[in-house]
Amino acid sequence: MTGHTAGVTEALEEFVGVHPELASKIAVLDARLSELGSVVVAFSGGADSAFLAAAAQRALGTKGTHCVTAVSPSLAGDEAEDCRLLAEEWGLRWTPVVTHEMERAAYRLNDIDRCFHCKAELMDVVTPIAGIAEATVVLGVNVDDLGDHRPGQQAAEQAGAQFPLVDAGFTKADVRAASQHFGLRTWDKPAAACLASRIPYGTEVSVGILSGVDRAEAALHRLGFAQVRVRHYDDTARIEVELDDLAGVVARRNEVVAAVQAAGYRYVTLDLEGFRSGNLNG
Repeated sequence: MTGHTAGVTEALEEFVGVHPELASKIAVLDARLSELGSVVVAFSGGADSAFLAAAAQRALGTKGTHCVTAVSPSLAGDEAEDCRLLAEEWGLRWTPVVTHEMERAAYRLNDIDRCFHCKAELMDVVTPIAGIAEATVVLGVNVDDLGDHRPGQQAAEQAGAQFPLVDAGFTKADVRAASQHFGLRTWDKPAAACLASRIPYGTEVSVGILSGVDRAEAALHRLGFAQVRVRHYDDTARIEVELDDLAGVVARRNEVVAAVQAAGYRYVTLDLEGFRSGNLNG
């Protein structure tokens, strides 16, 4: 990346001796990106897409790497801002683009294929950008993602997107380990799925609900809870945090309740099973 490419190269050389298997995957990833020649990275700012962006920047340079962030009511405001900051810090060529999945009735309906319609909208917006540059759209999907219920991957693949991390055999753990070694601050960033994932299937998605979830989660982040989900059930919010944070939520229950009620919820509940990614899938 701009400003410390030499340092990244040295880190890679050191990595070969410490983690040969992962170093081999990095070499395959670099080769795959070089083969693609020019890419548009769907850049959400999460650990996976951030690592892919950094890898593409290393392999293809700024000219061959264009990072695009889809901005819509389903993207948390904090995440949109972090994308901008990461692009600035890493010298990425970055463009925020507005997507309109909320205008798709099938998306608002919120059945088990909601993510298909969201990703289809993303590809409709990003594919023309890639076409102008004769580039390939790439997503930060890793091999662990393939076992989840993720119809969005199908939509992206049908539209011609590629998954270089999958091609190179990267797991979630691989992404975080490699990111840490290369000094990427996203190596331990908590997962942050789109806000619509907080709404149970069958409950229609609306801007109002997404905004309420965003405000509630942002308030809980400000209270110091890094990994958090606010699951939406009409006027009830069901909070998920890491198991180690359960006691902290109870100890600060007055602050937590006030923060979540300020976002529009009447009742505030705590899920004693703790945070589970994809909890509402299926």
